[in-house]
Amino acid sequence: MVEGSARAATAPPRPLGPDDGEDAPGRRRRPATGRAGSALVGAVVVAVLAGPWLEQRFGLAAFEAWRTLLLAVVVQGVPFLLLGTVVSAAIGAFVPARVFAKVLPRNPVLAVPVAGAAGVVLPGCECASVPVAGSLMRRGVPPAAALTFLLAAPAVNPVVLVSTAIAFPGRPEMVAARLAASLVTSVVMGWLWVRWGREEWLRLPTGHAEHASGVGRLEAFRRGLQHDFLQAGGFLVVGAMAAATFNVLVPPSVLDAFSGSPWLGVLVAAALAVLLSVCSEADAFVASSFTGFSPTARLAFMVVGPMVDMKLIALQSGAFGRAFAVRFCTGTFVVAILCCVLVGGLFL
Repeated sequence: MVEGSARAATAPPRPLGPDDGEDAPGRRRRPATGRAGSALVGAVVVAVLAGPWLEQRFGLAAFEAWRTLLLAVVVQGVPFLLLGTVVSAAIGAFVPARVFAKVLPRNPVLAVPVAGAAGVVLPGCECASVPVAGSLMRRGVPPAAALTFLLAAPAVNPVVLVSTAIAFPGRPEMVAARLAASLVTSVVMGWLWVRWGREEWLRLPTGHAEHASGVGRLEAFRRGLQHDFLQAGGFLVVGAMAAATFNVLVPPSVLDAFSGSPWLGVLVAAALAVLLSVCSEADAFVASSFTGFSPTARLAFMVVGPMVDMKLIALQSGAFGRAFAVRFCTGTFVVAILCCVLVGGLFL
């Protein structure tokens, strides 16, 4: 008895999954990310329900505009976020790690362009790309390849290219420029991570499915979907709140002062893409309305937005850590602008 107790006391602790821990005997504690995500979703529901009353009671027209913009961003993002978390949970529960070892080249330098090309054939929004990239890393895909896919998938997929052609009728060069600039940016960022990326910058995601020992694949899928969706959904709401706040506080006249300058126009259009956080399937229609901006500036809006915006920064911070998000998003912003200037000079 004593010997058995001693062995139990010295045994290494079992790694805890997101749902481990007890609030009461026989009842599991909800993960912190799940509680935070539920709280933020609840805040959105309260804002939706209380908005009309606040506007009528206090005359808060600005709050009504903020509420409308917040809902627009969230409603745009949630379907694609759900799609991404479904794909992420399915990868973790049903796809063996050896599959990725066979598909991708062993050399990360060669795996990066393959991952970028995969984004061309997989429709998705930027909200979906973050959980999918995290799941790929958990299955053994090199971070450089997963991050390349994260940038390419929402920017160069067929849905985005078709919407760009519709938004710019009779201008196939705009579609070609968007495809080229987005793909080059994604691959360059992947290669930059191969060369200078450090493991300590990236907090590798630990999905729930990997900790769910002794459960079936369907149960692992359910737990992974719940964990990823609640975590990512909370950060989506944070990004949507930031984007709505900017839209309400900054008047259009501020933007008109910069649209006439070619260089400032590109920088302002790229900054707008970050702050407005328009879904990649719809951003071409917004860019086409920027008639005062140059074609290269409008290209920068369409290339930067699906790779770096407020909701993506929040999602990446939650999935991979704040230190990673600051470095990766800053580098992506700079590389995307340089690629837009280069490609815009060639195509536009």
